[in-house]
Amino acid sequence: MRVGVVDIGTNSMRLLVTDGTTELGRWVQVTGLGRGVDASGSLSEGAIEATLTVFRRFGDLMAEMEVERRMAIATSASRDASNREPFFDRAEQALGMRPTLISGHQEARFAYEGATAIQELDQPVVVSDIGGGSSEFVSAADEVSIDIGSVRLTERILPGRPASPGEMDRARSLVDDMFGEVEVGTVGTLVGVAGTWTSIGAIAQELPEYDRELVHGYSLSRSRLSQVTSMLSPMTTEETAAIPSLDPRRAPVILAGTVLAGGVMDALDVAEVVVSEQDTLDGAAAHLLALP
Repeated sequence: MRVGVVDIGTNSMRLLVTDGTTELGRWVQVTGLGRGVDASGSLSEGAIEATLTVFRRFGDLMAEMEVERRMAIATSASRDASNREPFFDRAEQALGMRPTLISGHQEARFAYEGATAIQELDQPVVVSDIGGGSSEFVSAADEVSIDIGSVRLTERILPGRPASPGEMDRARSLVDDMFGEVEVGTVGTLVGVAGTWTSIGAIAQELPEYDRELVHGYSLSRSRLSQVTSMLSPMTTEETAAIPSLDPRRAPVILAGTVLAGGVMDALDVAEVVVSEQDTLDGAAAHLLALP
């Protein structure tokens, strides 16, 4: 059976088509759906239109690939948006199914199931998913979702680039405060999933272009992450967008992403993180395939 899962994130729209054995296609498009939601409480019409354009393409792809079951999961930005239901009405027309709003805890569980499905990792595993609007920490037994992500942190403290030392200090302080009480037990392996971690993994390796095979399984040290942050903080958005392995549409928020990544590693007191290309999409697809 072929299934298609769409992840409606705060920053990125993603589609996975799989039959459970073979990944038949994976697509990602940054539309910035949730930009401004933290301040306004609603999705902007421009962001909605950009997202619907991507959804029409995703709907066509699933039809062409004869997907038998479809699911769209909506996360942080949709949870906080006052105009969520009108957006879902329009998304349903474009995708062929109505999005399902999931909690941060369910998002975390899908991320854990996806990241741990086929990898051999030192136990116990903790998965970190840094999104645009929220950050999830999840172990086999616990899920913690914190309402701060790369888009929210950018809009609150790091809107301009380059970032000043004072802005960087305030960003780190906020992240330390918000992550300071996270409890998920002992960490044998920390796994980082989704666009922030994978983008950092590509930048850290100085890849000439993004390469999923080289990013997946990459061990990112805390010291190398600090070097990436120090490299990005004095750069303009345009200079950041020119990094060859980075999707230029992530350029405005990737610095905040590195601050959050550092906060995760500090909160869990780990020296390295294993970057994974398998994540929430894979966990949601496994759930869909298991349905009777």
